[in-house]
Amino acid sequence: MAKRSLQASGSGIKRAKQLFLSKGWTQEYLANEVGVKTRQPIWRFFAGQAIERYTFFEICTRLDLDWREIAHNPPAESVDWTDSETINIGNLESQALSLDTLVQMVRSRREETINHQCGILQLFDISRPVSIDNIYIDVNILDQIASQQWLETGALDKVTPEDVDRFGLGKILESQITGMQAVEKYNKLRVLGKPGSGKSTFLKYLAIQCNLGRFATTQVPIFITLRDFAESYRDDPHVDLLEFIHQEFINSGISQPEVIKKLLQSGRILLLIDGMDEVSHEAEHTILNEIRRFCDKYYRNQFVATCRTASQKFSLQGFTDVETAPFTEAQITTFAQKWFVEFNKTNDSKGLANASEFMAQLELSENWRFRQLITTPLFLHLACSLFQRQDKFPTQQSEFYKQCMDLLLEKWDASRGIERDQIYQGFSLPQKLKLLSQIALATFEQGQYFFKEDVIEQHIGDYLQSLPDYLVTDSEEIHQASIAILRAIESQHGLLVERARGIFSFSYLALHEYFTARKIVASHNFPALGDSLQRLVSHIVDPHWREIFLLTASMLRSADGLTELMRQQIEQHQDIDNQCECDPSMPKLLRCQSIAARLSQ
Repeated sequence: MAKRSLQASGSGIKRAKQLFLSKGWTQEYLANEVGVKTRQPIWRFFAGQAIERYTFFEICTRLDLDWREIAHNPPAESVDWTDSETINIGNLESQALSLDTLVQMVRSRREETINHQCGILQLFDISRPVSIDNIYIDVNILDQIASQQWLETGALDKVTPEDVDRFGLGKILESQITGMQAVEKYNKLRVLGKPGSGKSTFLKYLAIQCNLGRFATTQVPIFITLRDFAESYRDDPHVDLLEFIHQEFINSGISQPEVIKKLLQSGRILLLIDGMDEVSHEAEHTILNEIRRFCDKYYRNQFVATCRTASQKFSLQGFTDVETAPFTEAQITTFAQKWFVEFNKTNDSKGLANASEFMAQLELSENWRFRQLITTPLFLHLACSLFQRQDKFPTQQSEFYKQCMDLLLEKWDASRGIERDQIYQGFSLPQKLKLLSQIALATFEQGQYFFKEDVIEQHIGDYLQSLPDYLVTDSEEIHQASIAILRAIESQHGLLVERARGIFSFSYLALHEYFTARKIVASHNFPALGDSLQRLVSHIVDPHWREIFLLTASMLRSADGLTELMRQQIEQHQDIDNQCECDPSMPKLLRCQSIAARLSQ
């Protein structure tokens, strides 16, 4: 491998200075053209000192010089494609055939790297890696971002519980396209989505398909995780994105920087940038500005980036934002078939039978909330795993919701080595759960599935002030802290989502109900907080509270006290034995009886 630094010879310095002066440039201008942050590397170049070799190449290119004629003892470089075949990049002509040949050769050399980076998935709570081909299904893309809509608040009052999870998506869902269609439609694309919605897996699939020549047939795929680049930059602030990619190529046995340069200048790179939301707050401006600069400089190439929907703080010039769509029933079926076959490898027919039973039970009326929840790959994977262990869905679904919350609030980022900013001001997992539970109960009691931004910020502010060690008293500071915490919950966990501009809800009705029940149970365990079960049974004739009763009962140590309070509440309405069939209250009382019967089982 060639040495990592180069220095100019005496004759090379003389020639470089002549061309530099003839152009009328300053060292600051040349530094900007080269893409370095200070003029120190330029000064060192003209002083004959050793500098990073890629910077040396760039300086020579900007001055229209052949670096080999300028460098002191230049290394003899060529690119080895196979053990028996070499190709000198300097001799490549700028014809389509030559470029196509180069693309094929680079793909061949990088095949092992791409397969290692993108071909294997490590599913959460699964002890072995899984081939992406065995589990991946096509994602669908929404051309419009739901949270950017303007909706009348009056429309929210007409939403039924069954429609909560897909509110605001009606017409948007009708125009969804496949992920492949979106990439073919837009040359610069940023894919947004909730945590666990399959964004990273989609990028990896694109890389594999491109390298196999099944997609973007004239391009070379490069997959980078932005947090890895940020870590490289932290270790060496002089590393730019081009040098980072160059190091990726060196790891694949391609040492000549001219390879990357020629591909980039010819528009032959498919750059896949994963995790724009995963860069620390301290570095995000610098890193994202570097992405902007790189994409502007090499605009002829194709770019696809991913980012969580709520973290789209910075716009990227020329990029189109799209959003991953919830899984359709057909996608859930396909995923389940692949999942159960993959984990029943000794018997494919048994895997398909398990998938069929999985889908059949999803269609049962008592599982409709469960079905609404598993429209992302992450939750669907958890549901398949749970079903495989028990051969059924749990009668008490609170345990599944608890697993989902533990995953989103604590384990999901940790399992992938991501450390996010502590916007929660050091909140522990129990404190996060308490905050979400308080918001859930306060809004559910008001019949609010949707709430304005200032309402939820007020709930967060009230919670902050209730903490014994929270010493901030200034109302504006509390307000700003509430805004930051709301955005953190939205971007890091996706549990509170902006359904339209300024209008929020829990991401799923099932989770709103789960957190509401959780707050009721927590308050019951601490009687000083009030008689929460008595408040609950006051809603016994309201059908919207049916699921809250069931979830609360499943989380209590014993449901006997709750069922007794329900019996007393029913008797207060009217003696059931004396009801006549025409009494309009009968349907309500029958609902009460059905809930009580379910709890006593």
